Amino acid sequence: MQEPSLQLQLSTLPETPGVYQFFDIDEKILYVGKAKNLKKRVTSYFTKNHEVGKTRVLVKKIKSVKHINVPTESDALLLENNLIKKYKPRYNVLLKDDKSYPWICIKKERFSRVFYTRKLIKDGSEYFGPYTNMKTVRTLLDLIKSVYPLRTCNYDLSQEKIDEGKFKVCLEYHLKNCKGPCEDYQSLEEYQRQISEIREILKGNFKSSIQYFKKQMTVLASDMKFEEAQDIKEKLDVLENYQVKTTIVNPRINNVDVFSIISDDAFAYVNFLQLSHGSIIRSHTLELKKKLDETDEELLALAIVEIRQRFKSLSREIFVPFKVDVAAEVKITIPKLGDKKRILELSERNAKLFRQERFNQIKIIDPDRHTKRLMGQMKKDLHLSEEPTHIECFDNSNIQGTNPVAACVVFKNGKPSKKDYRHYNIKTVVGPDDFASMQEVVFRRYKRLLEEEQPLPQLIVIDGGKGQLSSALKSLDVLGLRGKIAIIGIAKRLEEIYFPGDSIPLYLDKKSETLKIIQQLRNEAHRFGITFHRQKRSIGAINSELENIEGIGQKTIEELLKKFKSVKRIKNESLENLASTIGMSRAKKIYETFH
Repeated sequence: MQEPSLQLQLSTLPETPGVYQFFDIDEKILYVGKAKNLKKRVTSYFTKNHEVGKTRVLVKKIKSVKHINVPTESDALLLENNLIKKYKPRYNVLLKDDKSYPWICIKKERFSRVFYTRKLIKDGSEYFGPYTNMKTVRTLLDLIKSVYPLRTCNYDLSQEKIDEGKFKVCLEYHLKNCKGPCEDYQSLEEYQRQISEIREILKGNFKSSIQYFKKQMTVLASDMKFEEAQDIKEKLDVLENYQVKTTIVNPRINNVDVFSIISDDAFAYVNFLQLSHGSIIRSHTLELKKKLDETDEELLALAIVEIRQRFKSLSREIFVPFKVDVAAEVKITIPKLGDKKRILELSERNAKLFRQERFNQIKIIDPDRHTKRLMGQMKKDLHLSEEPTHIECFDNSNIQGTNPVAACVVFKNGKPSKKDYRHYNIKTVVGPDDFASMQEVVFRRYKRLLEEEQPLPQLIVIDGGKGQLSSALKSLDVLGLRGKIAIIGIAKRLEEIYFPGDSIPLYLDKKSETLKIIQQLRNEAHRFGITFHRQKRSIGAINSELENIEGIGQKTIEELLKKFKSVKRIKNESLENLASTIGMSRAKKIYETFH
């Protein structure tokens, strides 16, 4: 598929957080921005009157828009920062590297210090972040230091120097902010246990720490130290509500390419994220049209070679969702947990959203292709022998056992065909019996289609579970249509799909387009049936007042309603007007009843 027009790109942008990039006619990047809602933010450039001249010039130059989806607005802020530094777009404020975001460092040394820094030094130390808010960094450090006494000095606390008595405890020790490891008052094992707990806090694993803090709070409260207990409670609230992890940057993930793939019957979509020093510096999604029945493994291997050549990537490691055959000198990693898994999931999310945008664009510019793809997907999902271009769905309505009716709705090429909808009054069933009613309606529907030599559907959907499906099958058996028309039942509670002769239901993905079509059919049949049922009840209520009058039959009632439109008007009419319609004898009976 060729690159969609700018207007088409704007119309199908997702309403998710992310970073957008504007490109000119030469595919040169003009501007990078972040957004809480990509669709609203990007479209605002083209719908507002801009007072600033530079903005007007920028908008005139934009020929295409690309975007990267991320989980949160904070992630978007960090990613925007990375991309601006990497590409230095003409219309962005220049960001200098010395204005980088803060990190929390656990220093690689005996009795590790914990502090914030804006510089990452490759000395084996651990860095957590980056953080978009310095207040958050200070709150975390204050919380850590209030619970875990840590040293703040920069002495080399080797065991030899401690044994030689090189150091003396300082004011921090006397203030109980440090336990004095410099004079061997605290063992290395105990200190590093604290560091392990701090590491878990910074990773976002708060469970053991929160339990410890709650215990401390209870002890302080029992000792009547309410102010100290309240202080810990406030910091506990910060911990419990703070989301410390970010999927955008991890300094330990360096010089890596990330690939993921989403595919259907006709196309595959491969997303590529390029990481440098843990930061995403590029995102691209490639659309591949299938020629034969290629596997995802084959397509992903092909796309990896193409994308790496296109962007001249020299990364020595790639993350992929499954094993693929690529160049021997490249390390293949299949992430299972942690930050590596999260970055792969982010790539998969971008591939899925790109695919959905393509679908939305195809709906607009090529509806026939969209329909063909949709029918092909339904055929695959429901294990059908042919594409269900003609589907019929049945639903019964008999609220409180009165006026039993049924509805049949028809979809052609995935869309309602309202001229083919049909209502049914239940004729052979006494009382509220859904199974017998379903059997009657299905029989009447297809008996008539056969008699009139009308085209039969490729798929019948029954609103109900195994019972209703079995009843419908009995009618198909009688008509000799069993096996000639595919039939399924959908149960409301868990959206289970039942097939004939199979007691185990199929559960489709909740976001599946096939399930959405079936749900739309079911809901439309329910709406259509309920509307007819209400009409019948309403007419029944109107007619009952007149039917209760002795000597007044259905034909008389119809004549009166045709002339006077409602029972209320009939009640208020003069004897002469009534008599002119139905004769004096019957007019007197009605007039005397209401007067």
